[in-house]
Amino acid sequence: MTHTVRLPRLGTFEAWRDAARALAGNGVAAEQVVWAMEDAPTSLFEGAEAPLPRPAPLTVPKAFPPLARLLCASRAEGAMDLAYRLLLRSSRTPRLLTNRADVEVARAEGLAKNIRRDMHKMKAFVRFRDVTPEGANRRKFLSWFEPDHRIEELMTGFFARRFGDMDWVIVTPEVTMRFDGEVSLQAVASDRPDLSDDVEKLWQTYYANIFNPARLKIKAMTAEMPRKYWKNLPEADLIPGLIAQAETRARGMAEAAPTIAPDRAAAITLRLRDGLTPPPDGTTLAGCTRCALARHATQSVPGEGPQDAALMIVGEQPGDMEDLAGRPFVGPAGQAFDKIATAAGLDRRAAYVTNAVKHFKFIPRGKRRIHQSPNADEVSHCRWWLTRELDTVQPALVLAMGATAALALTGDGSGITRRRGRIERGLHGGAVFITTHPSFLLRQATDAGRETQEALFRRDLEQVAQILADLENLAVPGEILKA
Repeated sequence: MTHTVRLPRLGTFEAWRDAARALAGNGVAAEQVVWAMEDAPTSLFEGAEAPLPRPAPLTVPKAFPPLARLLCASRAEGAMDLAYRLLLRSSRTPRLLTNRADVEVARAEGLAKNIRRDMHKMKAFVRFRDVTPEGANRRKFLSWFEPDHRIEELMTGFFARRFGDMDWVIVTPEVTMRFDGEVSLQAVASDRPDLSDDVEKLWQTYYANIFNPARLKIKAMTAEMPRKYWKNLPEADLIPGLIAQAETRARGMAEAAPTIAPDRAAAITLRLRDGLTPPPDGTTLAGCTRCALARHATQSVPGEGPQDAALMIVGEQPGDMEDLAGRPFVGPAGQAFDKIATAAGLDRRAAYVTNAVKHFKFIPRGKRRIHQSPNADEVSHCRWWLTRELDTVQPALVLAMGATAALALTGDGSGITRRRGRIERGLHGGAVFITTHPSFLLRQATDAGRETQEALFRRDLEQVAQILADLENLAVPGEILKA
């Protein structure tokens, strides 16, 4: 026997869920069910059906309902049938949805991705027009949008939260969405209303003035803003002309003399040059709360070594042992560094040793604290302390070990293995020697890999030792950058 289930335009997922629960609970196979919307043509063989008995309990994984909700919004052929098939299978195989190699799971994820993309485009390309009546005490706005899928119910929550301070109506070809303090939807066929207003001219003027012809990438633009949406975007009328003029305008920009900044720009630049506000007078590193890492670390870990050292060694951040001891490079990575540095002829005791970030960043896992790499914001906050150390010590050469140290010292933390062994100019103006962090050696999976990396690391340290040995023959430390 074939069961035909017709679903309403609004409340589609809820109706599908109730019907699917009853059918699956009674053991009805997917091949015996036909899913259709209420406005779909009626089949010649479709007729009244006897109600199903009370269904047996059904258990599905937590990830299934959100996926099914997206599938019910899809206009792709067989999307609801696919959702029902996955319902039957996942009730028997709880981990089914984690198997991305499964053909039906992969197709469902692909359809869900299309729905999420359609939702993203609606967020980006809905354009409200002001239709506030004269004398009204609350603003009113109207918009027209043509989604690819039945996403109106999925999107009402976003627009209600985002534009909750005004009344609005979003009209689509099949549904009208309203908000006047409460959300309401009405399934009604509509044509595109006349939405032109005076504000569009202001928006077009703004868009034309911020358009940068030198950065025009047509393929990237049409990928993010497909042409099918242009007809409903007020700025889209300008795009063909802006594209046609882009080459000429870009050439004119290149040939024109640069605009001289007004006098006030120098004062603004001076005030904002260091975007980090220093701690109040008297605040020491031990009391630093510039970022959230201080909340969970045992203590800050300052640098140590001679205040007039020719070499400053900068690591990434304290590890578990450093956090407890309050000293840099006393853990496994520090011990590995000491061993290889001694073999390379580099005396750590003659160097000033510190870290780019002064607090231990970790996540707890049982009784262990697992190291986590600092993010760029945390590195930026701690750069103020590193700059103070550089100003105090004024080393002839800085050894940057690892991506975090390179980021803090040069502004670029990428490609460390490619840059290792090179001397670069640091943000402080001095010479920075780039190499890997000793922990990189400890993370090698094989003995052969570790031996190879230890040899490369030793070669880097030998090069640093040679540079320091040659310093006596250099006129000024800055000449290292030319050596």
